[in-house]
Amino acid sequence: MVLCAGGAQAQEGGTTALEELQVTGEGREDTARGPVQGYVATRSSAGTKTDTPILETPRSVEVIGRQELEDRGVTTIPEAVRYSPGVTTNGSGFDPRFDQISIRGFPVNTFGDYKDGLRQAQGQFATFRTEPFTLERIDIIKGPAAVLYGQSTPGGLIDRISKRPTEEPRFEAIGSIGSTGRYEAGIDVSGPLNADKTLMGRLVTLGRIGEVDFDSKDDRILVAPSVTWAPTDATKLTVYGVIQKDETDSNPVVLTRGSLPNTEIFNIRASDPKYDHLKQTQYQLGYEFEHAFNDSLKVRQNARYNYLDMNARYLTAGVPGNVPGSYIGDVYRRGSLAIDETVEATQIDTQVEAKIETGAIRHTLLFGLDHQWSESKNGQGTLPVSDRYDLDINDPNFGLSGPTPPILSRTDINLKQLGLYAQDQIKIGDHWNISAGIRHDWAERTLDYTRFDGLPLTSSQQPTERDDKAFSYNVGVLYAFDNGISPYVSYSTSFLPAAVRGEGGGLLKPTEGEQFEAGVKYQPPGSTSLFTAAAYHLTEKNATRAVPGTSFSAAIGEIETFGVELSARVNLAQGFDVIASYNYNDAEITKDQDVPVVGRPGEFTNNIGNQPLVTPKHTASAWVDYTFQTGALEGFGVGAGVRYTGSSFNESANTFKNDAYTLFDAGARYDFGKASPKLQGVTLAVNATNLADDDAPVCNSGRCYLSQGRTVIGTLRYRW
Repeated sequence: MVLCAGGAQAQEGGTTALEELQVTGEGREDTARGPVQGYVATRSSAGTKTDTPILETPRSVEVIGRQELEDRGVTTIPEAVRYSPGVTTNGSGFDPRFDQISIRGFPVNTFGDYKDGLRQAQGQFATFRTEPFTLERIDIIKGPAAVLYGQSTPGGLIDRISKRPTEEPRFEAIGSIGSTGRYEAGIDVSGPLNADKTLMGRLVTLGRIGEVDFDSKDDRILVAPSVTWAPTDATKLTVYGVIQKDETDSNPVVLTRGSLPNTEIFNIRASDPKYDHLKQTQYQLGYEFEHAFNDSLKVRQNARYNYLDMNARYLTAGVPGNVPGSYIGDVYRRGSLAIDETVEATQIDTQVEAKIETGAIRHTLLFGLDHQWSESKNGQGTLPVSDRYDLDINDPNFGLSGPTPPILSRTDINLKQLGLYAQDQIKIGDHWNISAGIRHDWAERTLDYTRFDGLPLTSSQQPTERDDKAFSYNVGVLYAFDNGISPYVSYSTSFLPAAVRGEGGGLLKPTEGEQFEAGVKYQPPGSTSLFTAAAYHLTEKNATRAVPGTSFSAAIGEIETFGVELSARVNLAQGFDVIASYNYNDAEITKDQDVPVVGRPGEFTNNIGNQPLVTPKHTASAWVDYTFQTGALEGFGVGAGVRYTGSSFNESANTFKNDAYTLFDAGARYDFGKASPKLQGVTLAVNATNLADDDAPVCNSGRCYLSQGRTVIGTLRYRW
């Protein structure tokens, strides 16, 4: 804060009168989608689609701001969210292909992947990738959110909020070097494009070459321009685009031998880093429009077009005709597999927001209509086992090359959804906050299969389609005490159309989610700290289960989860921040299919009462960060983190358990501007993840991966 006073003027009687005192500077109020000051956001639109204080939102919402991302040296989206309660990563170990993330035990890396309020459509193999350098913040909704967002998973969603043009000029350049041979450079420039600041622009660019664990490539070229036109305070239009080209590897699985539960895991990659690749180019073009007719009525529309082109290949034992067990003695036998895929999608969301006051009761009404369409065309082909790809586990040699298999079949999936929703946020006096919403969706899915080998389609490959309609609801009540304590209760539902076939060859009915949640949020008056606690009962109905011995699935599963989340974001002093979280997630399979017991005719078994796969009961984390404010160490900052993941099961039969593991992170940085004004804006940071280099194995449905090994990255940053 800056205090400005004019000169003093002498008055009769010996008194002195000061000219008017003006107080200027930045306050603590964040905007719902803008920059976060420090580690604690005060507002978010993720849970309501309106600008709402987090302390008045009757559901669990977590926000990760730019400062936290930089202090922790985040390079991927899973790294960004792994200190949040109820959020687990590493469910398939180290996997550079996808953002493997679960919330409250349910994967959100496909239908829970949102960017700027719109879903990033997933393919059958490929997914849109998001670069953290392009983001201003990350908002996390926990629990079903279908009323506002349509088809989604019961666990919730993650909304990645992009950087947008600013009224004030700014410039940032970064350069980094990683211990795995990773080199990166980026530029972020923003500011007004005309004198009256009605036209503003921003350009974020980034280039990266190098490798990560297991010699996997980590190359990226990205250009993300955006322009905002704001002719008046009431109207704003932002047009943005992203062009991004990535290359990584497509099979980070490690070798295993033996059947469950006596599986032997080797620190040997099952594919070959020279043969293996996943190359992807993605394009996104969208706009965000808002116009306020007056203080009580405004309209918004967000839309985006997305296109993705991916091709991949890798070595694997999973090719037709391979020997049972994949081994001959100590030699792992491999063939090759190729995948290519295009994903095209559009989303448009139109909203009308109206504010009405009737005495002490204030309503914020939201009416919306959104439409989503996506089409995925996925081709696959294999070549049989070849001696050239044999891998001796006693003397593994890599650096192989060979032909790419021809595409032998293609699966096309088309999804359409139209949703109509309404929400009323009611504020009674200064304390009661009530939110209620309803939505109706119309969803269409088609699935087509094409063979290029001249053989006829089987019964499980015939074209099929399905139409569904669904209502979704939510309601929440929160009471905000004057002392900063805000208890709340809420209820919400979700639905998710399936794109897998049932035993009759048709598409399965949608999965449904339902959650009851009770919690409390606490922000001590006058502080920037935030404490939250939540207990939830979450149920997924019609969960799909593969039918053993067939290519079909069945929508007969059900999972019930009871959980408790504790979170603290504490600002102990200027420059001293602490993040701590704990999640207890007791998930149980309550409905399942009966399957025959091998070797026991007439006997059947199921997984009722078991724990779902890769769903730990206990997770906890803490990050402590301190920047010296005075003295010889002024401008020097240090941070340290610890992440604990409890044991989990490899599969739903619960015969093989992944051990619990604990990983440590750390960071240090220095602001050179504290030493010399000529170096103002120059900082150097060094961040390390998994300090102990613990490559804890994680197995998922019979495939095993290792956790990402120790990685150290140094980043030089210049900002003005």
